[in-house]
Amino acid sequence: MKTATLLFIMTTALAAGSGPGFNLPAPQTFKLRNGMTVFYLQDRSLPLVGFRLLINSAGTAAEPESLEGAADLMAELMMKGAAGKSALQVAEELDALGAILQINAGDEFLSLSGQSLAKYWPELLSITCDCLLHPDFSEPEFVKEKERRIDRIKAIKDEPSQAVIHYFRKAYWEAHPFGRLAVGSEASLQAMTVKDIRAFYRSAVRPDQALLAVVGDLSSADLKKELEKRVSMWRNSDAVAPSTVLPALPLPRGKRGLLVDKPDASQAYFILGAPGIAAVDQHAAAAQVMNTLFGGRFTSRLNNELRVKRGLTYGARSSLESWRPGGLFTISSYTRNEKIGEMLQVSLDLLRQTALQGFDEDEVVSGRNYVLGQFPPKFETLMSKARAYTDLAFYGLPFDYYSGLLSRVGSSDREAIHVQARRLMPQENYVLVVVGKAEEIREQLAPFAVWEFRSIMKDGF
Repeated sequence: MKTATLLFIMTTALAAGSGPGFNLPAPQTFKLRNGMTVFYLQDRSLPLVGFRLLINSAGTAAEPESLEGAADLMAELMMKGAAGKSALQVAEELDALGAILQINAGDEFLSLSGQSLAKYWPELLSITCDCLLHPDFSEPEFVKEKERRIDRIKAIKDEPSQAVIHYFRKAYWEAHPFGRLAVGSEASLQAMTVKDIRAFYRSAVRPDQALLAVVGDLSSADLKKELEKRVSMWRNSDAVAPSTVLPALPLPRGKRGLLVDKPDASQAYFILGAPGIAAVDQHAAAAQVMNTLFGGRFTSRLNNELRVKRGLTYGARSSLESWRPGGLFTISSYTRNEKIGEMLQVSLDLLRQTALQGFDEDEVVSGRNYVLGQFPPKFETLMSKARAYTDLAFYGLPFDYYSGLLSRVGSSDREAIHVQARRLMPQENYVLVVVGKAEEIREQLAPFAVWEFRSIMKDGF
């Protein structure tokens, strides 16, 4: 399964947690003989061990263009039979240990994460290595999962709130690797074979592109012993590895629109997007406060205007998503078909007004306090600490990154936040996708973009 959303290191910090004066301890770092980098932190607060393994070369962006959906399908199948054990046997072994194991394909990497009682860590590592190093990729499981995904695409198209996300991703990214959908397409799935999955696995799942973090109640000596026993024999295959260097992100030119006709829709859903910020952007804290004020909370400007004042919707939001090469800023909402034109006009007017005028001091103080209030007092789980280490290493950030994050949020003043509003809020260059009943909404949309039309019945997104 694909990881939830697209990673923004600031959001990771909020989710993982920090508090006043918090400092994530620097881990011990070492390499195995196969080139894999390992981060280790002893934490005896609970008799548990958590881990996360990140593989840079095996995310959806690394898929061959003709195999859209392969990375996510591969991740799912790695848990559906390994080392001769069936999917049920793998699940039963984990249940017997009271352990967690998850395998997810994101845009930029594949991740495996898990947690168990410390006394069962060797067993959890053994099961993980079975799934990582010896997946069966059986034909029956492949066929079942492929059929599920084809059915899922149909279900997505039946639900416009989900359909608009997929159509927007395709429309915005176009031919860029980020335009490859985790679920795939009808055409790619129908053409895909289990041999394709095995070939992608051989080329993409490699120790020299892996980062492992282990946190918990075990000694460094015990960790190294288990890793040498179970992981150090993992070697790169002779297959050519996918490139881990992503091309520059596309920049919208002009107002480009896609109207997806869903004839039975009583409501119209939209997403409007423009370039955001990279995961390591030095202004990330101010940008996060700006996004919070504009559309990132219930009392935001966007939600207040569209929901509270005008009664056009039950919810409207903005979001920031970030990756290594850049990011994305979006606003989204939905309304009755006859009101979509009004909603878009109000949303664009609010973007222009905010970019021009910024926020007043009371709003800025409120926004800063809201963001600071999202920080739990500590990292809540060992898995979240392990995730923090691998994320920071992947994005090239120092391990003391979180210790200064609160101060960067707290020092984001009105002008700094206004600068980010001017920088990120689109005026003339954006991609706008609307899913709704074209017969009722087409004329309303004309002023907002140069439109392409598509039927939701057509294959793909």
